[in-house]
Amino acid sequence: MLQNHGLGFGLSSAPLLSNAKTRSISAENPRGEVGAGGKEASNLGVARKGRPCIMLKQGDTVTLAEITGTGVIQHFWITVTDRTDKGYFVLRDLVLRMYWDDEATPSVEVPLGDFFCNGFGARSNVNSLPIAVNPTGGMNCYFPMPFRKSAKITIENQHAADISGFFYQFNYTLVDSIPDEAAYFHAQWRRENITTEAKDFTILDNVKGKGHYVGTYLAWAALERYWWGEGEIKFFMDGDEEWPTICGTGTEDYFGGAWCFYEKKDGKIVETPYSTPFLGYPYYSKQDNTRSDIFGEDSVPMHGLYRWHLMDPIRFENELRVTIQQMGHNSRQLFERTDDVSSVAYWYQAEPHAPFPQLLPVERRWPR
Repeated sequence: MLQNHGLGFGLSSAPLLSNAKTRSISAENPRGEVGAGGKEASNLGVARKGRPCIMLKQGDTVTLAEITGTGVIQHFWITVTDRTDKGYFVLRDLVLRMYWDDEATPSVEVPLGDFFCNGFGARSNVNSLPIAVNPTGGMNCYFPMPFRKSAKITIENQHAADISGFFYQFNYTLVDSIPDEAAYFHAQWRRENITTEAKDFTILDNVKGKGHYVGTYLAWAALERYWWGEGEIKFFMDGDEEWPTICGTGTEDYFGGAWCFYEKKDGKIVETPYSTPFLGYPYYSKQDNTRSDIFGEDSVPMHGLYRWHLMDPIRFENELRVTIQQMGHNSRQLFERTDDVSSVAYWYQAEPHAPFPQLLPVERRWPR
């Protein structure tokens, strides 16, 4: 049964017993050891919330979780202050990385906020099945992440200052074995702060091996007037060259909306955010959230969107490339756009994975 492998849990399987062993890593038990949690002392005494968080020194890479053995990470939660006296954009300045089975290069390399569908260095609530972000900045992930030998998860502080309060908890299970067909979780971030006219934005490329694509997050800053979301997403797989096997019909269509997300409110036609289990448009703002006290509504329109392919995974045998067009409509005709687009691609595949493109330096990740 999958429950014995730490996979396949849900309401229907909740009563079923398993031989798997549940463990948890946090600042209160940094190695997930048996009977070793909550030993530190506070002003209230020993074992009274003595170490609920850690400090991230500027420039340091900290190992949050290091696990030896066979198991599955089933849930993790992180929260962190999103601003310091040295500036803002903390959620883009912290880099989350994950390594499976002693691999030398990470299978996950994403700015912390973007991994949790919080792009632009700004917080927003997300109510979906694998990613949930709750008030105020409680970031949760439920993607199952199996490993056969080891798992290591790190966070790098590329912010201009120390982060005084970084809170985290990784809940996982240790098992005897993982099914042969279980693939490894991957996630990759990309950005073009000005896209090239008539050239599709690349969400993911150079994926080699067998796997399936399970999700897309886009942080889209509209740099031109009029409706921005006519572009079609394309999945090139297993030998596709000029033409893709899968082609969408428009950006809002891919994210489960329609007709520009427009609804009439207070006599105005406005784009309307939403969050659902598998797809959503949780963030829309024209306000500089990092310095709204000074600049107010002094920003380009920003759109955050997610789409989970959990019920309809995009399966590939040998290779995968994912792109999306930047195309708009001005009520008369389609036109090519140039915008500021960031993305996170989420997928599972057999290892080894192809090298990731080099992550942009921190100053090129800051939002407009």
